[in-house]
Amino acid sequence: MKIHFLGAADTVTGSRHLVDIDGQTILLDCGLFQGFKTLRERNWAPLPLPAREIDAVVLSHAHLDHSGYLPALVKQGFKGAVHCTQATRDLAEVLLLDSAHLQEEDARRANRYGFSRHAPALPLYTVADAKRAIARLTPLPAGKTVRLGNVLAELTPVGHLLGACSVTLRHRDVTLVYSGDVGRDDDLLMPAPKRVPHADVLLVESTYGNRVHPKEDPQQQLGATIRATLRRGGSVLLPSFAVGRAQALMLVLHRLKTSGEIPQDLPVYLDSPMATAATTLYQKHRKLLRLSPREANSLCDGVTIVATPQQSEKVSRTRFPSVIISASGMATGGRVLHHLKAMAPNPKHSIVFPGFQVAGTRGAKLIEGATEVKIFGEYVAVKAKVSHLEGFSGHADADELMHWLQGFDRAPRQTYVVHGEPAAADALRSRIADELGWSVHVPEHLAQVQV
Repeated sequence: MKIHFLGAADTVTGSRHLVDIDGQTILLDCGLFQGFKTLRERNWAPLPLPAREIDAVVLSHAHLDHSGYLPALVKQGFKGAVHCTQATRDLAEVLLLDSAHLQEEDARRANRYGFSRHAPALPLYTVADAKRAIARLTPLPAGKTVRLGNVLAELTPVGHLLGACSVTLRHRDVTLVYSGDVGRDDDLLMPAPKRVPHADVLLVESTYGNRVHPKEDPQQQLGATIRATLRRGGSVLLPSFAVGRAQALMLVLHRLKTSGEIPQDLPVYLDSPMATAATTLYQKHRKLLRLSPREANSLCDGVTIVATPQQSEKVSRTRFPSVIISASGMATGGRVLHHLKAMAPNPKHSIVFPGFQVAGTRGAKLIEGATEVKIFGEYVAVKAKVSHLEGFSGHADADELMHWLQGFDRAPRQTYVVHGEPAAADALRSRIADELGWSVHVPEHLAQVQV
């Protein structure tokens, strides 16, 4: 068995791990690089092998840093199946179509206003490419072993996101486990991650490998921020991941209103077509959630769905205090940029990031204290109060990752720490070595190992 780390080996984005098993080539995740320009440029780099030579893809979950390169892979000639849970398939359809639309829009805007040094600027892939990739999504039931060629595969739920699973590949006497993104034991929406009993070779994520989530209740923190902002006469902007985070925020806002911690009549806007579509899917797959059916069905109670760009512009212009949930979660694109441009210069408002921010993104710059940010080619002053609520993260922290790792029946022969910034990956590597005594390594980008 040979593993080629094509992404998420020296960073927390672009998850792609190519596994060669007895001549069969399986790609674990097919993610998009996000963040710094040097990372985004990797999306344009050629693969080390023709796409048509990859036999299959297995997705751990639908987030774009794990699935967002699929249309580019299909565009390059990939003809195989993309295996995932049914919920991941449904969410990936929404995410990939939105990603393709944004890339087409970004290219059009760059050509119109001369933002790009390329003439013409081109999207990495188009909506047509995304539709061809979606046609290759093949649902697999979680918890059941299926045969992919000469390899046995199994998906095991790990919380984090609707449909998210770790991936186990077995061939003869070798078992490889890829964690995907591990969720939290006390996640707002998802059940605790299930353990995997055995691995000879393990790939484990390390997004929060050097951090422990704060003990403060994120619901109380958000409630306090909203109340303080209302006293100033301002509104609260929540740049949110459309899938998972937006639904958790709606749940918490509903609970805050029900408990009387924020006004019942406070307008709440969901300004993200993708988040709206994803919410429908969360309700469709509500049996996978830790919520009661009643609470799952009430996610949108008291929420105004913003459907059109014209309605979005009207929300941006409103002078009445409100809460606006809008994508993207790292403020890298989408409708949130219009709200950010309108609200950032006003000290009455609050901008609250309820999730992990990849280094180099606009969101990361804001929580680091940037006094201005570039939006649509021009710099915008930041005078609004900016804060970061890590308690909403859907990722296991360092202690929770160690707890999940302790579920294996014995030490893997080799463990590889992936999907983390260098400091986080190395911190988790050190803990695994010191506390568990395992053989563990952090691979470099494009490294190849024989196991």
